[in-house]
Amino acid sequence: MCAETASTDGPVFDVQVATTGDAPAEEDIGRWVDAVLATVPVRGGADAPAGPGELCVRLVDEPESAELNGRFRHKDGPTNVLSFPAEVTVPDARFWGDIVICVPLVHAEAAAQEKSADAHFAHLVVHGVLHLLGYDHQSAEEADQMETLEKRVLGRFGVADPYGE
Repeated sequence: MCAETASTDGPVFDVQVATTGDAPAEEDIGRWVDAVLATVPVRGGADAPAGPGELCVRLVDEPESAELNGRFRHKDGPTNVLSFPAEVTVPDARFWGDIVICVPLVHAEAAAQEKSADAHFAHLVVHGVLHLLGYDHQSAEEADQMETLEKRVLGRFGVADPYGE
């Protein structure tokens, strides 16, 4: 199942549902994506928000997540979120890239961390979009910057600090 969704002045994004698990509503995914693109600049770019563009959020089960994690990150097993920034430039268009979220793993992590699945999905969508915008967490400085942005965006939805104790 694939649905193309667009807010009136926000990004265009595809939601691909390739899971039998309980996935978040497309409207919620759209709100989370919109919030990042409307408030966070592209890393290393101007201070202006990234703005509208196109991206895809694919919701999958563990086998597909594990296959992609192995192929692209050379790691065994599924992972909660993968981001694939677009590496194309098209005049007058922005293609941010693709995000893949492993639905059963998100539910398991949310239960283990005693948080709502929606809060965890919101965090992972925000996290994934930030990767598409060039943010990373390979160094302590990068991680601090990315986590600060995540907390700021998630706070708009009443989602508690995902890194809090």
